[in-house]
Amino acid sequence: MGSLSPWHLIILVVLVLIIFGGGGKLSGLMGDAAKGIRAFRDGLKGDEPTPPAPPQPLPRAETDKDSIIR
Repeated sequence: MGSLSPWHLIILVVLVLIIFGGGGKLSGLMGDAAKGIRAFRDGLKGDEPTPPAPPQPLPRAETDKDSIIR
């Protein structure tokens, strides 16, 4: 339980190589993710709805035209 098996060491070495090896792969991945988030935000900014037109008053009904006689 307390010691590292060969599988643990292999997984640990692979993780270290992914994070620190090969010219900053992690920083490249994070930069790509940041560009994607920025593009998504810019896309949302462009879809702002236009404000609705102010409501128009209803035409006044003439009572002489269609009056109901009771």
